[in-house]
Amino acid sequence: MRAVQIDVHGGPEVLTVREVADPQPAPGEVLVRTVASSLNPVDWKTRAWDVGPAFPMTLGWDLAGIVVGGSSTEFAAGDRVIAMSAQVATGRGTWAELVSLPEHLLTRAPATLTLAEAAALPLAGTTAVQALARLNLESRTRLLVTGGAGAVGGLAVQLARATGVAVDALVSRPEHLAHARELGAETVVDMASELSEGAYDAVFDTAGVDVSAALAEGGLYVSVSDDPLPHVPGAAKSYVQESKKDLAELVGLVDAGRLRVRVAAHHPLTEVRAAHEQFEAGGLAGKVILLF
Repeated sequence: MRAVQIDVHGGPEVLTVREVADPQPAPGEVLVRTVASSLNPVDWKTRAWDVGPAFPMTLGWDLAGIVVGGSSTEFAAGDRVIAMSAQVATGRGTWAELVSLPEHLLTRAPATLTLAEAAALPLAGTTAVQALARLNLESRTRLLVTGGAGAVGGLAVQLARATGVAVDALVSRPEHLAHARELGAETVVDMASELSEGAYDAVFDTAGVDVSAALAEGGLYVSVSDDPLPHVPGAAKSYVQESKKDLAELVGLVDAGRLRVRVAAHHPLTEVRAAHEQFEAGGLAGKVILLF
């Protein structure tokens, strides 16, 4: 089978599509034929930075595919599934034509999406769900999402609106103002200086922008960015964890028509370097999908 691997850290040129041995599922694992995955910031950072498991390293966190084997009491051959695999911590990369994962990481794919669309959901959606849970939105009145048109931010805007909290967004460029509004954000700006001081009792930072001046006294500030936290009380990082429960919740919202995923571009596996270049250039209003 083919897999995307790296032998050294560096730019997109270090990405190699090569033949590797098929995985052999261990007890409790499910073998999935990959149909699609997506690019996330962690993928290019793992490629470029000195992080991750040993070389040769198979990249990828997101998975959408079809069950073809393994030992499972829940899934049968032919089932459409999605999963998120914490590649940096476990070494279980998903950018391969066959992937073997523990059964507890898989959930059934949304019935209302193609697998290419469903591949945009796992990591970004799980990140948003877990970060918003830390903000305890039921006790909040107004939330600011930075990067509100991005993959995580766009899902967070929708998820937060579903709880009844008022949501505003900060985006990185004027052409993204309309995208964030379409997802449910009320006030959307593209400059932090336009934010009202102390207006928000919750902030979810997905973009590494210091908007602490907009946080009200006693408010909570959660970030998923690699940038340092601002020096304000209530600021915390949220680190995504593998969670079948959160994935199943996301699937339910998608199939109920309450959550939209956005895809900006598709690339076949052989164009993975071009996919990285497009992703890192930024400015996309949706995910970059790898097709297997």
